[in-house]
Amino acid sequence: MFGLFGGGAPKISVDDVRAGMAKGTLVLVDVRDAMELHMSGTAKGALHIPLQELQAKCDPNSPNCLPEMKDTTTTKVLYCASGARSSGGVRLLKSLGHEDVQNLGGLHDWVSGGGELHNV
Repeated sequence: MFGLFGGGAPKISVDDVRAGMAKGTLVLVDVRDAMELHMSGTAKGALHIPLQELQAKCDPNSPNCLPEMKDTTTTKVLYCASGARSSGGVRLLKSLGHEDVQNLGGLHDWVSGGGELHNV
């Protein structure tokens, strides 16, 4: 929305996200809560980590860090409902040492870019 949440950085395309996921060089992360996933589904292939759990599950120095989040050089792309929460998540992951973290925006951006949904 007018660059408010993305920091003015160029937005990654859904095609680029899918290509990175297929190559194993990108992790797509849905930071919405579980109720939202049950209501609207999630992007096909996305890892679900609610925003309030990002710190514990994405800190490479934490024993609770998920295997997909251990490598800080792998590109991480976050999304939520509108792009606001994922913007905060981008800042958090960068503070934890993740090098390339991007905000896709909202689930609607995934769908409008041709991304498939998975029902939860």
